[in-house]
Amino acid sequence: MKQTGIISMAALLLLLGIAAPADARQEKQDEKAKPAKQEQQAKPEKQQQAKPVQQQHQQAKGQQDQQRQQRQQQDNSAKQQQQANRQKDQQHQQQQQAKGQQDQQRQQRQQQDDSAKQQQQANRQKDQQHQQQQQAKGQRDQQRQQRQQREQQAIVQHGQQRQPQDNRSAQQRSPEQVHVQQVAWQGDRAHSWKSEHRNWQQRGGYDGYRVPDERFRRYYGHDHGFRIYNLPVMYVGGHRRFQYGGYWFGLVDPWPEYWSDDWYDNDDVYVDYYGDGYYLFNRRHPGDRIAISFYLN
Repeated sequence: MKQTGIISMAALLLLLGIAAPADARQEKQDEKAKPAKQEQQAKPEKQQQAKPVQQQHQQAKGQQDQQRQQRQQQDNSAKQQQQANRQKDQQHQQQQQAKGQQDQQRQQRQQQDDSAKQQQQANRQKDQQHQQQQQAKGQRDQQRQQRQQREQQAIVQHGQQRQPQDNRSAQQRSPEQVHVQQVAWQGDRAHSWKSEHRNWQQRGGYDGYRVPDERFRRYYGHDHGFRIYNLPVMYVGGHRRFQYGGYWFGLVDPWPEYWSDDWYDNDDVYVDYYGDGYYLFNRRHPGDRIAISFYLN
């Protein structure tokens, strides 16, 4: 019995010794597990507390993103507006250039029209002047024909009444006759021939009778010289006339003052057409030309 009790007591003590460390270990484990449990319990609280902050951050981030998108949209709108303004400016410049070109073309057309009108007006004036010149020429021709007819009539009617001057050579004339001739010729002498002389162009053109070319070549020109002393000479209308080659021709100019007093007796002369009319040439003074005019018999 004692042994049984001792064994029972020993078993009890053994159980108690084993249970005590186990309890201590259990307590230690419980103590260790308690903070973890507290942390696990606190973690949801922290999570619950952190959740609104995260939401705020997300909201703030969303607002920032939204603001950034709005700024981006504004920037894009501003860029589009600038581009549209540039395009508008380019279009305005193109329109201005086109308008300038149109204005320039219109001015050119206007200038061309004005030039054409001026040319037409100038042509009309030229035609009118030509017509006036033709009319004036016709009138001059008519007047010349009438004058020639009157001169022919005067020559025919009064030729017999006019006494021709003495046309004998100086050797055949008496000193008194020579003196009379010299006095008569002195009336046609120039005081300053260079200032008193005028050619046919200066006189407005030759308007007298024109000798036919064939007859002119036969009797006149450089190769047909003569002296005046042996020709019929007379005054008509205040001008001295000579008959040679079947025609009468008269001196329109005075003769130069430096020619000899008896040049009409001793100098060889000839009649030629020079540039603008008929002239009397003196071989002793080849540079001088005295304007003359032809008349029919």
